[in-house]
Amino acid sequence: MPNGSFSDRLKQSMELAGIKQADLIRLAESQGKKLGKSQVSQYVSGKTIPRKDVLDVLALVLGVDRDWLLGGAGEQATVVRSQSVVAQGQETHVCTNAAPDALSAESDLQKRSSDDAPSSSPSSHGISLQEAVPRTIDQRSTVMGMREFKKSSKLDNVLYDVRGPVADEAARMEGNGQHILKLNIGNPAPFGFRTPFEVVQDMRQQLPECEGYSDSRGLFSARKAIMQYAQIKHIPNVGMDDIYTGNGVSELINLSMQALLDSGDEVLIPSPDYPLWTACVTLSGGTPVHYICDEEAEWYPDIADIESKVTPRTKAIVIINPNNPTGAVYPREVLQEIVEVARKHQLIIFSDEIYDRLCMDGVEHVSIAELAPDLPCVTFSGLSKSHMIAGYRIGWMIFSGEKKCIEDFMLGVNMLSNMRLCSNVPAQSIVQTALGGHQSVKDYVVPGGRVYEQRNFVYEALCNMEGVSVVKPKAAFYIFPKLDVKKFGITDDEQFALDLLHRKKILITRGGGFNWHKPDHFRIVYLPRIEVLSQAMEELGDFLEHYHQ
Repeated sequence: MPNGSFSDRLKQSMELAGIKQADLIRLAESQGKKLGKSQVSQYVSGKTIPRKDVLDVLALVLGVDRDWLLGGAGEQATVVRSQSVVAQGQETHVCTNAAPDALSAESDLQKRSSDDAPSSSPSSHGISLQEAVPRTIDQRSTVMGMREFKKSSKLDNVLYDVRGPVADEAARMEGNGQHILKLNIGNPAPFGFRTPFEVVQDMRQQLPECEGYSDSRGLFSARKAIMQYAQIKHIPNVGMDDIYTGNGVSELINLSMQALLDSGDEVLIPSPDYPLWTACVTLSGGTPVHYICDEEAEWYPDIADIESKVTPRTKAIVIINPNNPTGAVYPREVLQEIVEVARKHQLIIFSDEIYDRLCMDGVEHVSIAELAPDLPCVTFSGLSKSHMIAGYRIGWMIFSGEKKCIEDFMLGVNMLSNMRLCSNVPAQSIVQTALGGHQSVKDYVVPGGRVYEQRNFVYEALCNMEGVSVVKPKAAFYIFPKLDVKKFGITDDEQFALDLLHRKKILITRGGGFNWHKPDHFRIVYLPRIEVLSQAMEELGDFLEHYHQ
């Protein structure tokens, strides 16, 4: 079989096996993977490439090497009857790595091909044996002599769709020269948001002093400024040794979950959530348990649902406030109710507050740690969003409240912090400058400011689209609209995102990427300027006017 794209090799493999798209769907289902007709059609037409789990199943039922199927230089097929997959009376052969079988498999394929046509001419499927088994014996033996290395099974249930399969497809399209409007990630710089000049200037001047490692917790000047910021936020009982800097909040979330969780420990996480929380709990051996945030109540956490999901294995509760992806900001009363649940069940509170300086409409952000001086709290924040320096990678976490009961956990955090030596020192060097003086972010989130006006524009545009409803966000860069799934016939939100990408060249993140349980939401980033958002909303409206899945 000649080299070609994924879709070329998929079609040729199906032709060789003598199966159609409907057969492929049935065979995949026999292996526990449900594929939709439109999904398979997209693969065959070359409009999209499947995720790894789907690719593995396709390679299995077609009897080909997955890397070869993807368009690489892997083996095409080594056919072994004893491992055939049978579904609906159809026999399809499975790839094996057993080197001795390779020659007998080739011989078997030659024999079966000769039943239909002379070996010197193409088979009845239009593909010759030489094309079907393109490697020489020596080439194949070299590959089979090395064992296969697969990703860790710990990653099997890890999801991060903000940069997932749909984003991968967008990258492929960009590689083919197509322009994609990326409304999938909260990265301010590409949309013209600039770092405050004073911050850049201070980093430039301090670079010669940032060539060595810092204390594993962080520079004294950075941690002192963070401690003072915690005092302004009324976070109680915080000392210098209770603060850790990190390469963004993301690193610290992962570090803290690794330090805390044993296999089977449960952590309450909001749904929808920022998916890194669920991923890090899973990767650390814990079990994420999602509590519902109620769209009918401004996306506030459902306290009764939280209470119902606490078990003897529950170790902690996570809140994301302001929330990503909904933009909700939790009022003091709601936070107080969460504190009461944590107090009753003796839980650690983890509070992700990276957007706390991006609140709008006069809404006050309250740190939950302020309300829980008698409980162990870990508060996360940083400069990526408020100072538009996502690429600098600087965040922090603050331990506060009652710390006697988490001394051993904190030793674990310190151990992991020491193992990574320190977070990047140049970024730490500007924390003091960034947190002091005029906060330029305030200019963005008031009437006339870019973030404020762009949020209003997108909100109003979505409200005017038939089949779309949305809660107005109070903070951050995101809006999380709801789709009428009956009107649009939506059963697969990833397919919806792919269809929008292919037809309108707009990249968004599906609701399922935020661990939302229904295929009826998606997230839009409203960082582009209004003229760009205007075109995007026009294109989205036109897409929805004619869309049915």
